[in-house]
Formats: sequence, C-alpha cells, structure tokens
Amino acid sequence: MNKILCSTGAVTGKVNEYDYRLLEPLSKQLTCDGFELMMDSFWYKDIEALKIFLTKMNFYIPVVHCEKVIGEIISKGNENEQVEAYNMFDMDCNVANCIGAKKLVLHLWGGIASDSNFQNNIRAYPYLNELAEKYRLELLIENVVCNTENPMKHLWELKEKFPYVKFVFDTKMAAFHEQLELLYEKKYEWLWKEGHICHYHINDYGGGYMDWSNLRTLPIGAGKVDFSRFFDFIKKINYKGDFTVEATAFDSKGVIAVDMLNEQFRYIRENLR
Repeated sequence: MNKILCSTGAVTGKVNEYDYRLLEPLSKQLTCDGFELMMDSFWYKDIEALKIFLTKMNFYIPVVHCEKVIGEIISKGNENEQVEAYNMFDMDCNVANCIGAKKLVLHLWGGIASDSNFQNNIRAYPYLNELAEKYRLELLIENVVCNTENPMKHLWELKEKFPYVKFVFDTKMAAFHEQLELLYEKKYEWLWKEGHICHYHINDYGGGYMDWSNLRTLPIGAGKVDFSRFFDFIKKINYKGDFTVEATAFDSKGVIAVDMLNEQFRYIRENLR
C-alpha cells in the first residue's frame, strides 16, 4: 500500500531554527503516514541529540534526504572539500540506519556548479552507493534541476553506466525543465518498467521553462502541473511505492499551515483510488 510522507523540510527552516522537536506535536496534527527526514548541516554539531530524540519518539521515517550541500561540493570537484562531503554523507547514513530508514535520497549534483562538471558526480556515485549499502540503505538519486544540461539526460547516463541505479522522481524538478511529460513516453518507460524509480516527491511548480525566479516548492494546485494526468499514470503502471510532500508550509513568522498539508495528503490518497 502506498504511504504518504511529509518532508520535515516542509515544516522546519531558518525561521524556526530547524527545530526538529516540532515533529512531536506535528505528528499528532498531520494526517500523513510518516516523515521523510531532511538532513541539515545545522544539526551536525549535536547529531547525537537528534538521534536520541528521533529514536525516543519512534516516528515512522522510512526515508532520509541527505544534506543538499553534499552534491554541491561534489560538483565543484575540490578534493579536500569532497572529504567533508563524504563525512556528511556518512553521518546522514548513520542517522538513517539508527532510526530504521530504508531509503536515502541524494542530490548528486547541485548549487551554482550544478551539473557543469557532471563527470565529478558520476565518479562519486559508486563510492556513495557502496557506503549506503554498508548501512543497509537504498540510495536514490533525485532528478535535480540543472544549469548546463537536464535531469533526464543525467538519469539516462547514470543508468547506462550503473544499471542498478535507483531514483526518486520529483514533479517540480521535472516541470522546471518541461520534462514531466517525458515520464509518460515510451522512450523513458525504462524508468518505471525496470524499477529504477523507487519514490516520488509530489510538488507543484508555477514558473516557465528553467524559470529560476519561480523555483519554489508549491503545494498541489498552486502551480501548473497536471496532477490528474500524473496520478492516472501512477495508477496505470500500478506503482506500489511511496510519495513525499515537500511543499513549504511555514510563513515568515514560523506558523505552520497544518490544514494545507493535510489537504495535500487527502488529495493524493483520493487520486490513488
């Protein structure tokens, strides 16, 4: 049965000092099935406290999203900085293993460097995947936005070089590059027929083609994504995996839009029937 998760990044941010303790009251208000833990470097200085809290609370967290800066550092290619990136990745793996997560989401490239040095990202993947496997985690590479090429091209390159690679597919990221429609084409059916897509991030997008000024994570209905077609496709291919809602749900004062998030979960469940 499909599980609907809420990204902790939707409810924690700079405005509330990335306070993961908010998950305790929110877990009683949100109607999601669990969480996808979005790691943040803010937590690294006291990561043991994070693990103790999450273990004590016993939340259902089957997916952990690695700190996004890891991919950015890898993209730059500086060897000394890459050691730091690998250390952060190892800490993220450790947290995921400690709390019983099974999947690990990674932005393999990112930041201003993005995919301009994609060979750096390709070279890093086998090591990262091997490390994740040591922690009994399935590593999922996300179709992150690019400023040189495009996500689908890179997913294809990864699949050709590493036939075992697994992905998380983000609707906003795809829409940014006008590539969501490619998911439905025969040319790309290998993504789901061969089991490469193991998770979906469900977010709306309101901008145009590579419109950086509108690269915001919107709730379903606040943008231009055709979710009716998307969920018709999901049902057609009999996808049995999970989904994560990432829509930013806190305002400038830190007030969390619980009702908005619950409406997202309701909409997804309704459209999976």
